[in-house]
Amino acid sequence: MPFQIVRNDITKVKADAIVNTANPEPTYGAGVDGAIYKAAGRAKLMAERKKIGKIAPGEVAVTPAFNLQAKYIIHTVGPVWTDGTHGEIENLERCYRNSLEKARELKCRSIAFPLIATGSYGFPKDKALEIALSEIQSFLLQHSMKVTLVVFDPKSFELSGSLIENVREYVDANYVESVSADEYGASRSSYSRSIERRRAQELLDMQENVIFLGEIETSPVRKPKPKKQTTVPPSISALVAGSDKTFQEKLFEIIDERGLTGPQVYNDYISKQVYSKIQSDKDYHPNKYTAIALCLSLHLDVEQTMDLIGRAGWTLSPSSKADLVVKGCILNHEFNIVKINIILFEFGCPELQKIK
Repeated sequence: MPFQIVRNDITKVKADAIVNTANPEPTYGAGVDGAIYKAAGRAKLMAERKKIGKIAPGEVAVTPAFNLQAKYIIHTVGPVWTDGTHGEIENLERCYRNSLEKARELKCRSIAFPLIATGSYGFPKDKALEIALSEIQSFLLQHSMKVTLVVFDPKSFELSGSLIENVREYVDANYVESVSADEYGASRSSYSRSIERRRAQELLDMQENVIFLGEIETSPVRKPKPKKQTTVPPSISALVAGSDKTFQEKLFEIIDERGLTGPQVYNDYISKQVYSKIQSDKDYHPNKYTAIALCLSLHLDVEQTMDLIGRAGWTLSPSSKADLVVKGCILNHEFNIVKINIILFEFGCPELQKIK
């Protein structure tokens, strides 16, 4: 995946480049900065940092990564938040932009960021997240690189705005505890167990009725031998004969109707190889993520999405919070997988690419 958000300690993330929220002077403080120095080796890293000298807000400098699971540490100085009118936004944008460009110059294939300037520098987390997302997306439209945004715990960032609130309202209004364990790893709920108990009781009631009827029977009744079934029942034959288009057939019908080409459909989330495989196999059965990602790429509404993924045997279930988040995003005309993954993360759900 070209972009992902993970909950981890950035010093334990494996990437070609690790971004450090550096002190402008050749010293280090608390938070991410201090953690990186400790994990990399304070003495060796400080010796390299002193060679660089002062770093201005928004600028970057590079040192070896020493003991980290990386080749480089890209040091960038975030802005101290005042009120948003003193160049803070522009400087934070430059932190991400310059770090990504430096990683590209170094021929890095992967880079990991913390949420820059949201600690002691006080940059509002929701604004910082919007800036990070915007700059990373702009870069990935032009370049290929795996970008990871690392947060330490669920409270490390906050989402705001009408989209997240609309999705939250939709999830709250429609979420039902999981009827059974599903692909998101949810355990069986009390609702699920009550359904099972009711079905078991119904079965017992049926058995009791059969026993009772057997007891009052005075003589055996001979039942005629059933005729040997030699043909498929007409109703089943009719259903099979009237079967609708496959997932592959319906997908390419939509693509043709919209006059789209392959490159307009596949992207970093649906590879050209996967797209070609679907194209050549009428009976191709996608995993759930691939089916949903194609719907998002085509900007299908909820009804169209349910119809298309249903042809592959999938659904967006009201008993799955992750499914409801995806459905809520589509209802709010949000088809960007990166943004949907951020919202899934906010709800404590796995990202789309982990749905198989």
